Amino acid sequence: MDALYLTLLQQFFAGAFLCNSVPHLVAGLQGRKFPSPFSIPATIGYSSALTNVLWGLINAVAGLLLLSAAPVTVGLNAGCISALLGAASTGIFVAKHFGRVTAGGR
Repeated sequence: MDALYLTLLQQFFAGAFLCNSVPHLVAGLQGRKFPSPFSIPATIGYSSALTNVLWGLINAVAGLLLLSAAPVTVGLNAGCISALLGAASTGIFVAKHFGRVTAGGR
C-alpha cells in the first residue's frame, strides 16, 4: 500500500477513535452509565461509569498514538480532511445508534 494512503488511513482512524472517546469519557466522568462494547448486550446495555472512563481513555490513547505516527496539519489538506471524515463518520454513526438505544428502539 502506498505510504500516502497508509498515512491517510491512520489519520482517518485517529479521528474516529478520538471522536468515539468523547461520549464514553463524558458519561463516565459524570458518573453516568452508558452503552459500551462491554455491556450486555454489547453496545445496547449499559456499562458502569468506570468502564466508560476506561474505554474512553483507551480510545483516546489509540487516537493519539495514530496521530503521533501520522501527524495532522490543521488546514485544507488531505490529512486534516481524512481525520475529519473519520470523526464525522464515527460521530454520525454513534449519534444515530445511541439515539435509538436511549429511546428504547435498539
